Amino acid sequence: MANIKKIATDMGVSVATVSNALTGKGRVSSQMVDRIRQRANDLGYRPSLAGRALRSGQSGILGLVMPDLTNPLFPRIAQNLSMMADDRQLGILIADSRGNPDEQTQAIERLLDRGVDGLLIVPQKGTAPGQQRVPTVIINTASDPDNTVSADHAGGGKLIAEHIAALGHSDVIILGGDRVSEVQRDRVNGMHAGLNRSHKVTELWDKDGMDQLVCAIKDGATAIMTTSDLLALRVHSHLSQHGIFVPQDISLTGFDDLPFATAMHPQLTTVAQDVEKIAHLAIDRLIRTIQNDDPPVETTTVAMRLVMRASTLIKNETANLETTQ
Repeated sequence: MANIKKIATDMGVSVATVSNALTGKGRVSSQMVDRIRQRANDLGYRPSLAGRALRSGQSGILGLVMPDLTNPLFPRIAQNLSMMADDRQLGILIADSRGNPDEQTQAIERLLDRGVDGLLIVPQKGTAPGQQRVPTVIINTASDPDNTVSADHAGGGKLIAEHIAALGHSDVIILGGDRVSEVQRDRVNGMHAGLNRSHKVTELWDKDGMDQLVCAIKDGATAIMTTSDLLALRVHSHLSQHGIFVPQDISLTGFDDLPFATAMHPQLTTVAQDVEKIAHLAIDRLIRTIQNDDPPVETTTVAMRLVMRASTLIKNETANLETTQ
């Protein structure tokens, strides 16, 4: 059976170098880390978590609390975090708080009771789980004072709004799903920032907002910006039932670039999170904190990317399209 000593002999390096490369500790070049991990995979090496725990006093397990795994965005985040942890030879226990703040609290306690070395928390909207008795990384949004790393939700909203403005739309609806959500509020604030005083902007929320869409369109609105792809899908269905079609009658945008955005007809204009980079930064920050490496405490935001598709159309021929390129 392959062990660290065998890998070290094959690579011509010390046992300590192999151990550091596999655990993410010490100063080992990224090229050497890749080579050592590839050789470990080739040999079928699997670390003994029990042995590691005895030697270091750490379990080698991280806890991840997700807000609702029925939302397609969150399994994608969980998968990327899991892959990043696996690259560091760490395991992850995942708990789903199922849209319930009380369940979130209980999930955190269960993971702590299992002896995890650190926690990654994507919090329930409107909650502030804060720092726990183990190192903790919060993945939420920049307006959350406890946030560690997140997508630039306000910046993504600004990108969408600038795109809509460049297409010549001057009467615009912003539709949010839940005012309690810090993420959605940041996205809406970013949309406002991407428009100017010449635009007529109607901000709507929740089911009441959905019910007002048809009247707002009849009053002259030509574009709807939503705070999620899921909400955009609901809007698309709602308008179709009233004989209003995207994009011929109204331009429509989403947020997050979920897989079904390309399955919609027309395909949905949206913004994409760099989930892989967010996961890398979150895992790196948590591991450094666990190792007492004094990581910086400031919030890190990761830029979002505009994805232009067929659900948005130019409003007039004089619109400036340069900013959409």
